[in-house]
Amino acid sequence: MMVCSAFIRAAHEHTFLVRNISHVFRCHQHQAWGSRPAASQFAAQGAPGSVVELLGKSYPQDDHTNLTPKVLSKVGRNLHNQKYHPLWLIKERVKEHFYRQYMGRPRTPLFSVYDQLPPVVTTWQNFDSLLIPADHPSRKKGDNYYLNRVHMLRAHTSAHQWDLLHAGLNAFLVVGDVYRRDQIDSQHYPVFHQLEGVRLFSKHELFAGVKDGESLKLFEESSRSVHKQETHTMEAVKLVEFDLKQVLTRLMTHLFGDGLEVRWVDCYFPFTHPSFELEIKFGGEWIEVLGCGVMEQQLVNSAGAQDRIGWAFGLGLERLAMILYDIPDIRLFWSEDERFLEQFHLSDINQRVQFQPLSKYPAVFNDISFWLPSENYMENDFYDIVRTVGGDLVEKVDLIDKFEHPNCLFPAFYEGRIPSPPHSRTHTSPPHSRLHPVTSTQQTPSRHLLTADSIPSPPHSRLHPVTSSQQTPSRHLLTADSIPSPPHSRLHPVTSTQQTPSRHLHTAGPITGWHLALPQILKCLLQVMAQLNLGDNWV
Repeated sequence: MMVCSAFIRAAHEHTFLVRNISHVFRCHQHQAWGSRPAASQFAAQGAPGSVVELLGKSYPQDDHTNLTPKVLSKVGRNLHNQKYHPLWLIKERVKEHFYRQYMGRPRTPLFSVYDQLPPVVTTWQNFDSLLIPADHPSRKKGDNYYLNRVHMLRAHTSAHQWDLLHAGLNAFLVVGDVYRRDQIDSQHYPVFHQLEGVRLFSKHELFAGVKDGESLKLFEESSRSVHKQETHTMEAVKLVEFDLKQVLTRLMTHLFGDGLEVRWVDCYFPFTHPSFELEIKFGGEWIEVLGCGVMEQQLVNSAGAQDRIGWAFGLGLERLAMILYDIPDIRLFWSEDERFLEQFHLSDINQRVQFQPLSKYPAVFNDISFWLPSENYMENDFYDIVRTVGGDLVEKVDLIDKFEHPNCLFPAFYEGRIPSPPHSRTHTSPPHSRLHPVTSTQQTPSRHLLTADSIPSPPHSRLHPVTSSQQTPSRHLLTADSIPSPPHSRLHPVTSTQQTPSRHLHTAGPITGWHLALPQILKCLLQVMAQLNLGDNWV
């Protein structure tokens, strides 16, 4: 009964989600630091007069609103401020290093730290203040979480740069959760955490230790090159760049230990030039850990610091924690299992610790197929559905194939899905499920095909498609029967008697699972679908 009740609730929620998403489909990156980590209804497109309630404030919805309950449930969690959480440990280690290494004149820390700034920002803060053009692809609705056209969940901690500079700060660290609509895998999650650092120098501060420094200048009128901006002197840029690289090399050595090999790679960010990525050699491989550069002087000037030049950097806390603590999957940071959290309850924040897996359940492989609308489809919309329905059990979503029937008029979705495991079972490396969507570039509705393969523990069941001989779009039914052995199960895509056969796709990905209960669960699901009378657009 508990299993059936769970499926009834899941089916109701899933019906509501997909209907709202399909309505959006019918109606209607910016590269950042350290990249490659409570609403009750799905706000796919805001109805007139409706609002999003978040952190005690109300935001009117409009055609840009695209938040999901899954994402909104993470707002306010602030894992970086949760004591003894691995992200908190990384933050505290960075903080401690900057406090000890860099002191102001009265022997107080030079860098101030801001780790409780609200994640809701304006699009001006997130983009315009950082000189990101209005037509830049990073602003796309498909890549960000918008409350409305004016407000959004910050996509990077750089969204606070201009405000803090405008307040008169010359050296600060910002730590916070950031939000991006992205692919799904063990390294990417719609919410992750960044740490941002900024340092400005006056002429006296920058040239204080340089012989005849009084004769040197910060600014000049020249041309932009790969080495500097048009307003900076070469002497100023080289000193800022040297200081930046020295600061970050010391930080990485503090975190990873002496003897660490590092290298710098030229790259591009809209708000710094020249720009670099720092890579470290760890475990025999080169790993990118942060982005940095000399701040664009136009940004500094607009914030009221025209007499200063500076650098900025940003790093992902999850990236560092996964490397330092050998954490295999980014979803584990959101676990509330004490067996996970207790591993990081350390007496010394600099103590070395290695994550120990909590579960060794075998994997299950799942695929999914469904019909797409003919226009306004974005893959990230589908990823949000998967996150909302499958939660943190989904390990990856991959496009594996695409198919379109030449005479297809179906506007419906088809989905095959194996139930996810209880949340009390924490996952290992990685014990999750992969859903593989299939998209199409065709103009008419295309079909997503998906199969489920390899459930390694008996007993299991098989899903058998029931075909239809009707010429018009018909309702497809699934039947289930128990099979005590062999220890394997497959989901077969629904086919019809139309001229072109649908394609059967095989993909892989792990999930821990209710193996013994699967036949009964499937029967309950079929009963639920019949009771809900989902209609011709559902199978």
